[in-house]
Amino acid sequence: MLIALRDGLRLHVRDRGHGPPLLLLHGFMGSSQAWGEAVLEPLAAGNRVLAVDLLGHGLSDGPARPERFAFPEILSDLIDLLDALDIPRAAWIGYSMGGRLALGAAVLHPERVDRLVLESASPGLETEGERSARREHDEALARRLLDHGIEDFVDYWDRLPLFATRRRLPGELLAWHRAARLKLPPRSLAACLRGLGTGAQPSFWDALGTVRHPTLLINGEEDAKFRGIATRMTSLMPAASHMVIPAAGHTVHLENPAGWTAAVLEFRGRDHGWLRG
Repeated sequence: MLIALRDGLRLHVRDRGHGPPLLLLHGFMGSSQAWGEAVLEPLAAGNRVLAVDLLGHGLSDGPARPERFAFPEILSDLIDLLDALDIPRAAWIGYSMGGRLALGAAVLHPERVDRLVLESASPGLETEGERSARREHDEALARRLLDHGIEDFVDYWDRLPLFATRRRLPGELLAWHRAARLKLPPRSLAACLRGLGTGAQPSFWDALGTVRHPTLLINGEEDAKFRGIATRMTSLMPAASHMVIPAAGHTVHLENPAGWTAAVLEFRGRDHGWLRG
């Protein structure tokens, strides 16, 4: 399904199942399909799963202006999507970049969020010095992508130490994900790095105490960096719990889909109620 946004761009969403709505947000260079059937099928049994292709990814339109990927703009796209489907509030489930967006929605649009699942996510960088350095890094990545092409960039990305544990996945699955990434539009990906990178987004560290939605933070046991970030986040959020999934690194939903799904469904089934005030 393609949803027309306020400026005429189209956002693609896969809508399956019936029940309480779950809004799934993928990471950089991912897509709605990248969650995998081992995750999507059990989630759709008893829930309405809305797996989104963010702009520049999957079957959604791919603008080339970095300002169109600014954090508030992408959040507005997702609010437009919920409005088009007449959904007042959803559980927001985000991986990595998608997790940063889900957290941002809870801070900036709390009335549209029922609860949160944040996989391998962060609230951003705390200081302007850190954000400035990260913007320079992301600019260099964007130039590399445009100068050397998508194949070079995908190979570089997959070799990052953060994704080392992902190399244990079956060869055919790795080949599928690589082929999907090779189809992505380089100019849109470069704009996404410049407009939606961690250095470009606001820091939400100081706002974590205001996020009263029930929240589950998920990490793989082999992802020490983001496990530490989640531990600190949990201590600052009034309704957060933290689950570490064995036999997984950064991409938990791919590396241990059974563990990820069990944690999310158990959390989704808890009767938290709606926290106000």
